[in-house]
Amino acid sequence: MVKSAQRALVVLEVLADAKGLIPVTELHRRTGFPRSSLHQLLHTMIAMHWVEPSADGTSVRLASRALLVGTSYLDADQALPYAVHTLEEIREDTGYTVHYARLDGSHVLYLATRETTEPHRATSRVGRRLPAYATALGKALLAELTAAEADALLPSGPLTALTERTVTDRDTFARELRETRERGYAVEHEQNTRGIGCVSVTVPYRIPATDAISCSMPLADAETAEATAKVATVLQEHAQRLATRLRAEGIR
Repeated sequence: MVKSAQRALVVLEVLADAKGLIPVTELHRRTGFPRSSLHQLLHTMIAMHWVEPSADGTSVRLASRALLVGTSYLDADQALPYAVHTLEEIREDTGYTVHYARLDGSHVLYLATRETTEPHRATSRVGRRLPAYATALGKALLAELTAAEADALLPSGPLTALTERTVTDRDTFARELRETRERGYAVEHEQNTRGIGCVSVTVPYRIPATDAISCSMPLADAETAEATAKVATVLQEHAQRLATRLRAEGIR
């Protein structure tokens, strides 16, 4: 791999994780690149609108070019227009915020969201990556794999807690995957966002499934077995219809 290209990609990933301005000194600490090389690289990336400096030049953040390229990724996805239509139908049927995501290594990548207009609305996550083990979406997708395959995708070592309810014990997580397989849908309660629970099912147009749909629910609803089962049934019906449509369109 060309070193300069590799370093540019590392800078972009660090800036994406920062979610805002980050001091150049901190960027240097996180990347470990020589100061002179980092400054030259940032100068080029600023000139090409990948990076934007703060007014005083001491901090940087992602610039408009990153958004344009990210949007192009979504525009090129053949499954997404059909998925978005399905999300709109599910939101209408359930009244909850609905997400569409894809397994991306040990994470799930959020590709589309349709938000509820209710006060308990969840925040759109399009473009965000969250650890698969901390989301209903990720659990639904990992449950498609064998126990060994799922464990191999998880980060090595202890799992990092996103909230106090995130499952970080690997044996407990393996048990959750077994329960997901038996139940036919995944659930999580405040494992990545306080006050919110989720129900998720896969979209079975690929084997194993790579995409899933979830409903974000107020915790009071998500912890009620009857409510989660009702939402899961709606998700399963729509996911099956979406999968059938995608296969009929030759989208794999």
